[in-house]
Amino acid sequence: MRLRRLVRNDQLILSVLAVVVGGLAGVGTVLLRQGITLVQSISFGTSAGSFVDYAAALPWWHILSVTTLGGLAVGLFIHYAIPGRRPQSMASVIAASALHGGRMSLRTGITTAIASAASMGVGASVGREGPAVHLGSTLGAWVAEKLHLTRPLSRALLGCGAAAAVAASFNAPIAGALFAHEVVVGHFALSAFAPIVIASVVGTIISRVVYGDFPAFNIQEQSLTSFLEFPAVIGLGIMCGFMAIIFMRSIMYTQDCSAKIPGPAWLRPAVGGFIVGVVALQFPHVLGVGYEATGLALGQHFPLALLLALVVVKTFSTAISLGTGFGGGVFTPSLMIGAMLGGAYGIVVTSIFPDLSSGASAYTIIGMGAMAAAVLGAPISTTLIVFELTDDYPLTIAVMIAVVISSVITQQFQGKSFFAWQLERVGLDLKGGFEAALLRAIRVASVMRTESETVFVSSPLPEIRARLQDSETGELFVVAEDGQLFGTITLHDLSDVAFDHDVDNLINAGDIARTHPPALSQTDDLEAANKMIRDTGEHYIAVVDDQTSMKLVGTLHETELMTAYNRALLENRHEEHGGV
Repeated sequence: MRLRRLVRNDQLILSVLAVVVGGLAGVGTVLLRQGITLVQSISFGTSAGSFVDYAAALPWWHILSVTTLGGLAVGLFIHYAIPGRRPQSMASVIAASALHGGRMSLRTGITTAIASAASMGVGASVGREGPAVHLGSTLGAWVAEKLHLTRPLSRALLGCGAAAAVAASFNAPIAGALFAHEVVVGHFALSAFAPIVIASVVGTIISRVVYGDFPAFNIQEQSLTSFLEFPAVIGLGIMCGFMAIIFMRSIMYTQDCSAKIPGPAWLRPAVGGFIVGVVALQFPHVLGVGYEATGLALGQHFPLALLLALVVVKTFSTAISLGTGFGGGVFTPSLMIGAMLGGAYGIVVTSIFPDLSSGASAYTIIGMGAMAAAVLGAPISTTLIVFELTDDYPLTIAVMIAVVISSVITQQFQGKSFFAWQLERVGLDLKGGFEAALLRAIRVASVMRTESETVFVSSPLPEIRARLQDSETGELFVVAEDGQLFGTITLHDLSDVAFDHDVDNLINAGDIARTHPPALSQTDDLEAANKMIRDTGEHYIAVVDDQTSMKLVGTLHETELMTAYNRALLENRHEEHGGV
């Protein structure tokens, strides 16, 4: 009996599975990075760390042919191999956690990872962390599906995959665990905390076995020279907040423009690749993931003019790459843009206040955190990622201040993170989270009453009086002879003629009815019904066959909607406590 109780313990099951998912996600992230290196070696002829200098020495035709033909190959692969014909991203992981109970397609995860690795390998100006998180989360969802786990356990394993991928990608176990809670799972409940931490540690171990225990950027430790620098830090936070808005909007604008390009969609990455290749002829720093260029900025190897130019061209190149359909993420580009902006800002501040400034490199680190946090909408985990990337903790307070300022500005002027904006553009709203998903899953037809209190348009006034006196709801639906909804009548509508019997033979239902009443279709979901009830103030809504015929088939009351919602909540709670 004790063994049986032990096996049935959800926390024990999750802890064991967290090791498995963490291992799978860690290996998947390593394979993704190796895939990028392999494609880059084939296309550009090198996988060395000094890729910027190597690319600058390549002939123009080599760069343009790789980015253009590579874009064509990526476009064809996406068109024929990925379901939905578009690579998915971090936004898909967030939607799967919030709305789909942690369910994701393994095929889509693997093909998206291949498309993203190929995109970065041929020079697309995108990040590798988003695809890594998507792949890790997909592997976690696949394990949950194979074991027929419940919705809560599936969401926890989804978070485990995301945490392990972030940890393996950045060599940052603490940030990986917090990122999964803050962005993917959406809460810090203890039930998911332990397995996510375990998965993050396992992912980190795999990464360190392959790549060693080193931070992504090797720089000299920085610290604030004086607390009098805080106004300058706040100024950088403000700049990063507005730069994050420009960065996000440029991607969305490019996507809208790309959709208008004539010709097949699989051709668009080739167009985008050509444009990025042209930019790379002058600024090879924009090619690929961009870690080397970010490291050079941290090492103060770039002059002010180049830093400012790279802020512009990196923003443009990433917008073109993602907007035209390449696979990849936004985290690394936002880090690079923040580093360039922070480095330029630091040079200016240091030249004005040399005795008070901590140096351009410190502001480069602050800019990285402030920019990335504003784009991702994840201030806590992003701050920790920057710390673990640079292994520089003395700047904690400064980075946190800049992150808070940039995040507040983005929230005030943009209203949402990049991922939430992506989901909104495809019709997914996370405001209601799982509760809203429950309402969307229930159709009006399954809840409505098929019988209705109706009168015909030609019904005389005495009949209407009698029917309203006997009505349970105090409302009658007026229909034409063919059953088409005409309007509604309540006691309030009848008030002027309620006791005037002199007009009994002069007025019928059609004269009194409020025409064009709110009406739901049978195929509408309860979220749409709830919104209609809230917006119109009506408690009793007509249900029609469809909005074209307007044939009345039933009614829906607010109490019936709430009863169905509560029943769905109870069923889900029962499923949660049912275990595996």
